Order: sequence, then structure tokens, then C-alpha cells
Amino acid sequence: MELRHVFEKYRHQVEGELRAALEAHPVGLYQMLRYHLGWSDRDGRPVDGPGGKRLRPILCLSTCEALGGDVQQALPAAAAVELIHNFSLVHDDIEDESPERHDRPAVWTVWGPAQAINAGDSMHSLAWLMLTRLQQRGVAPEKVLWSTQILDEATLRLCEGQFLDIMYQEQLDVGLEEYLAMTKGKTAALFSSAMQLGAVVASGDRQTVDTLARSGTGLGIAFQIRDDVLDLDEEHAGEVVTGDIARKKKTFPVVYAQERGTQKARQELRRIYSKERLGRADVQRVLSILEAEGALEQAEETASRYYQEAMALLEELRIPASSLDTIRQVARFMVERGGPSAMGPD
Repeated sequence: MELRHVFEKYRHQVEGELRAALEAHPVGLYQMLRYHLGWSDRDGRPVDGPGGKRLRPILCLSTCEALGGDVQQALPAAAAVELIHNFSLVHDDIEDESPERHDRPAVWTVWGPAQAINAGDSMHSLAWLMLTRLQQRGVAPEKVLWSTQILDEATLRLCEGQFLDIMYQEQLDVGLEEYLAMTKGKTAALFSSAMQLGAVVASGDRQTVDTLARSGTGLGIAFQIRDDVLDLDEEHAGEVVTGDIARKKKTFPVVYAQERGTQKARQELRRIYSKERLGRADVQRVLSILEAEGALEQAEETASRYYQEAMALLEELRIPASSLDTIRQVARFMVERGGPSAMGPD
């Protein structure tokens, strides 16, 4: 099946599951949720807005289907992963003071930080309520409990990774090992849990679930490194004025240059990142250093390596190779996507 059709099929099903969870709550708190998910404008009027690619739930459902499971049974788990992802985005926008999400004002800039925190918290709670629907779909109670544990642990790792991400902004000496620890939490944890949940619903075989957990982690790391490069591309083109460099985020290219670059490059990066605020000239200078040090090429190579390792783990599964085709397509798109606008925003 063509990749676009795969996305459309799964995305339609996930949207239906998410809307069903919110349809009884059309106003108030839930108006913020509907706005963030791309279903309405700030006044509650329905719109056909950008709601994200729904990559994590699509990965969950494609994993379930590849293992011979019932996608309809797995839908609550897929929706729960997406709600946790969006809970983190609402809070992340507040923490980073990012004024926009999906090319329109972020929730906190419309309703204020306090109400945005409420919106994010409610998505967190809704995610756990979604998991209770698994039993209504015929999933065994022990699998529901296992699924809850998987998503709980992933959410905690996500928060740990976000803690490191914020802490590293004002820390000059961040190494590649520290970067990977951060990325395994803030990004890879949900990709890993998405694949695990699909496997739990489909088979419940612990070895399979563990293998997919490792594959999802590698895929999440590759996704984040690639995302780091895409953000730098936007800053280089002058499309953003408050990107990763301006916020002093420790992305893979920056960390690589700080750890493996020439002494002159390391010293200049330290001087620039020691400033309280970075201006456009600072951003452009950092970009020049990263290019000169080969940091962008190294990022692409590293992302490719993690992607290949993630795909190799799939080969260990005792299922027909043809059954893995959809997962491979989704994974390839995640890592090789041409830019944030491909098939919608993340």
C-alpha cells in the first residue's frame, strides 16, 4: 500500500478514537484541547487545521497489524500515546516560551500559561482513561495492566528527558552520551512505547515486545537527530528567529562540534553559548562552525546508523518479512522525511 494511503487510513481511525473521547465535552477546558489538536479555532469553530502526523499512534497500529493483531483493539492504546505526546507538547511550548505550534498561536499564548498547564494535564489524564477502553475492546485485563505500566514508564522517561533538555540549555559541557540519554527520554520513549503497545495487544509475547522496545528506541533517536538537522536548516534559511540555537538547545550537531570539533571551534562555541542571549549574528556564526566541523554530515550518518539498527532488530522477529513492510515504510518516512511540512506537521 502506498505510504500516503497508509497514513490516511490509520490517521482517520486515530482521529475518530480521539474525537470520541472528547465529544461529550464540547466547551470550557476541552475547547483548548480541540484547538491544540487542530479541530477548532480559538473560538471553538470547527476548522480543518493541522493536527500533526500522528506518527506515534500510526507506528503502534502498524506494529499491531504486522503481528497479526486487531487494529480496532489497539486503537485506544494508539490514542493514549498520542494524548501523552500532545500533553508534552503543550507543556513544552510553555517551558520554551514558543509562541507557535503548527503555524498558529500555541495554547499558552491564547489562554495563558496557567490554563495551558490545565490543558496539558487533562490530556495526561485522558490518556489513562483511553487505556481502560482496551478491556472494552476485548483485550485481556493482564494486557491492559501491562500496557498501563509501559505508558507510565515511557511518560516518566519523557519527563526525565525534558528535565535534561532544559538543564542542558545553560550547561556548556554536554557530551554525546548525555545527549543520547536526554533523547532516549524526551523523544525515543514514546516511539518505543508505541511499538510495545501494538505488540502487547497483538501477541503479548514478551520477547517480541522487548525487541520492539529496542527498535522503537533506535528509531526515536534517529528521528530526533534528523529533527535537529531540520531545525538548523530553518534557522540557516532565516525562517525562524527563536530556533534551537537561539534557545541554546544542545542538539546533536552542536554537541558533536563541542565534543569532537577543533580546539578553535570548541572555544568559540563556548564563548557564544556563555552569553545570556544569542542574537541573529550568533546563530549564523554557530551554523558556520557546525558546517565547517562536519557536524551536520555526522548527524545524518548517526541518524542513519540508528535507523539501520532499528530495522535490523525487526528482522529478529519471527514473522513474514512482508508483514513488516508497513512498519518499514513508516519508519523510513520518519527518518528520511524531506522537512516538517511533509504529510503535515509532527
